[in-house]
Amino acid sequence: MSDGRVAAAHDRLIEAVEELRAATTGAGDAEQLSVLIACEAGRRRLDHLSVGTLATVERRDVFTSRGYKSSASALADLLGWERFEARRHVMAAENVVGKVALDGTVLPPRLPSTTEVFDAGRTSLRHVEVVAKVLGSRAAERLAPEVWAAAEVELAAHTGEYTPSELQAWGTELIEKLDQDGPEPDDRPEPEINELRLVRHRNRPGGKITGRFDDAAMFDTIATVIDAKSKPASSDETREPAQRQAEALAEVCGFALEHGPTSLVPETGGRRPQISVIVRLEDLEKRARSGMLDFGGQTSPETLRMLACDAAVIPIVMNGNGQPLDVGRATRTIPDGLRRAVTARDTGCAHPGCDRPPSWSEIHHILPWEELGDTKLENLVMLCRRHHRLIHHSGWLVRIRDGLPEFVPPAWIDPGRTPRRQPGPMIDIPERRRDMPTAGAAKRDPATGVRIANLDDLSGAPPS
Repeated sequence: MSDGRVAAAHDRLIEAVEELRAATTGAGDAEQLSVLIACEAGRRRLDHLSVGTLATVERRDVFTSRGYKSSASALADLLGWERFEARRHVMAAENVVGKVALDGTVLPPRLPSTTEVFDAGRTSLRHVEVVAKVLGSRAAERLAPEVWAAAEVELAAHTGEYTPSELQAWGTELIEKLDQDGPEPDDRPEPEINELRLVRHRNRPGGKITGRFDDAAMFDTIATVIDAKSKPASSDETREPAQRQAEALAEVCGFALEHGPTSLVPETGGRRPQISVIVRLEDLEKRARSGMLDFGGQTSPETLRMLACDAAVIPIVMNGNGQPLDVGRATRTIPDGLRRAVTARDTGCAHPGCDRPPSWSEIHHILPWEELGDTKLENLVMLCRRHHRLIHHSGWLVRIRDGLPEFVPPAWIDPGRTPRRQPGPMIDIPERRRDMPTAGAAKRDPATGVRIANLDDLSGAPPS
């Protein structure tokens, strides 16, 4: 189908939607409900078309030939989908669309009964995902092929009767009943699991640390240190044990960052781990009312002043547009100060939609070094490994505009090539800056003319 036919069909689709919208004007209750039903029917038909097209695109290696390792990543950039939504379409394409063997033989879909109701528009994409997950469980894999096929028929028959959540609960129970023997007995000891997970809060400072240590020696080592540091300070101690243990862990880690040798605290991203505190210029001029940590988010003024007294903490001053001072050096290897400036500006992978932290990211020369690209702030951007690869292989372009990185997608993703960037910092309304205190000894950035407060102000000492 040519682009002209696609465009014409798209125009007719828009016209049909607008006609349906016009039908709701002055319509009664029954007609309004009919519109809702029609919208769902249309959504199912569009999902069916989308899944079938995706299967064709994957068969032709359209995404991999453009530098993407997974279809889910490509769909996220192409259509602005969340990853779970992209994976849902990919899963459906793998299960309800027939495949073509290398010799040209057309193979039936993995879920034939589910394919039938999906093709007819009698079930949703979410139901297809549930059926695929239920029949992809370990218990389902233990079923005999004929029993597995019969279970798929039953699940498909109930897609129009149950909601996705109800279908998942019912289907899971069905598989458990069919798997009467359960897993084969395993006399081997349970595998030893030692894991620690660090998850940052998305919408507020801080994060969550959870762990499990089956290794008794490892657990005892950690528990001994925390127990020693979390004992009540006095008989008047009011902190709960959990709070004391959390603060003890942070204290021990802080001591290791400051005093530990390189063999104990290895370098990350070309530098030894240290804590950076990002401070807005206006906050400095208001005597450090807040600061931003690499991982933990915003911190209080009291904590900020305490951290600023520690030589292991690096204060980084930002202007109102979220731009740090340029500490560029004309070397290919990114010097430590410049790496911190890029980290302060980008706060992790700068590619829109990516949340990889600085410790998982690399520094990329926008204009390559071999093409006389300078190693300075306006020619550097922080990217995770996946997006670093995309910049080199997929046609994405990155540039610095107004002091911040922005990304231009290839034409096959966006024909207009509209630049994209991460959500930027909140810019204060100019009127709010009129009451900002001034100091006679203040300096100004020669490049921007912006006033720079002394870092000594962080300590709480009176201005000179």
